[in-house]
Amino acid sequence: MVLIGESIHIISKDVNDAVKERNPKVIQDLAKAQTAAGADYIDLNLGPAKRDPEEVTQWLVDAIQGVSDLPISVDTLNPVAMEAGLKACKKRPLLNSASGRTDSKELVLPLAKKYNTDVVISVLTDKGCPPDIDSRIESIMETIALANELGIPNEDIWVDPIILPVSADQKQVADAVEFIGMLQDLMPGVKSTVGLSNVSNGTPDEFRGILNRTYMTMLGRRGLYSAIADVLDEELVKLNRGELPNIVDLIYKTMDGEAVDLGSLSQKERDYVKTTKVLMGETLYSHAWLES
Repeated sequence: MVLIGESIHIISKDVNDAVKERNPKVIQDLAKAQTAAGADYIDLNLGPAKRDPEEVTQWLVDAIQGVSDLPISVDTLNPVAMEAGLKACKKRPLLNSASGRTDSKELVLPLAKKYNTDVVISVLTDKGCPPDIDSRIESIMETIALANELGIPNEDIWVDPIILPVSADQKQVADAVEFIGMLQDLMPGVKSTVGLSNVSNGTPDEFRGILNRTYMTMLGRRGLYSAIADVLDEELVKLNRGELPNIVDLIYKTMDGEAVDLGSLSQKERDYVKTTKVLMGETLYSHAWLES
C-alpha cells in the first residue's frame, strides 16, 4: 500500500509556528523523518490557506523539496494555494483533494488536468458527507464522470470515501471497508485512499495507533491503494510491509468470522482481534474496548 506521510499539517502548532516565522527547520525535519521512515509521498496539508496562499505554499514546497525527493501531495481547500503548490512541485504531485462540491468541481478538479496530476476525489457534496454506501457511490460516480469529461482518466483518480471517527459512527467505519471492496467493479482503473487517522480521532492517544493499524490492514485486504497515515508509527509501517504476518492473519480471521481462542494469544494479539471486532461493528465502541 502506498503511504502518504501526514505529519506536515498546518493544524500542528509546531508547523503553524514554523510557517509564521518562515523557519524551514521544523518542516524539513518532518520531511526527512517521514522519508527515512518509508513514506511514498509527503502530504502538505495547508487547510484553507487564507493568508498569502501563493507565497506560503511555494515556500513550503521548496522547503520540503530541499531535503526530500519524494513527490508531494498538495492538500488544501484553497484553489489559489493548490495551483501555486502544483506549479512548484518538481515531481508529478498528487492533488489532494477535489470533491463533488460545486466549488471544487469548478475550481479545483480542472487543475488536475491542467497540471497533469493524479487527483484525490472525495465523496463530499454540497450537502456534506453522504450518509450511506449507495449515496457515496452515487456522489463519486457523478464526480468521476465529470473528471473523465475533463480528460482525466480513471487511472489518475484516487477515491476517498471519507472516514469518520469510530467513536462517533461505527457503522460508516464498517461501511467504508465494503465501499473500498466495491470500487474496482464499479469504476475500473480507479485507485483509492483514506485519511487513516480520522478513524481514531476522539479516542485516547494511547489507543489511536492500534485503531489506525488495524483499520489499514482491514482496508488493505479489500484493495485499498493508499493511505494518508502516520508513517512515524514503526509498527504501522511494518504491517504495511508484511513484516507482521501473524497479526495480519489474526485480523483476516476475525474479519471472516473464524473463532479465535483469545486465551492462546499474546496481549498484543488479543488487542488486535478486539480492535478488529470494534471496527467491524461487532463490538460496541467505548474507550475501554480492550479491557472487555
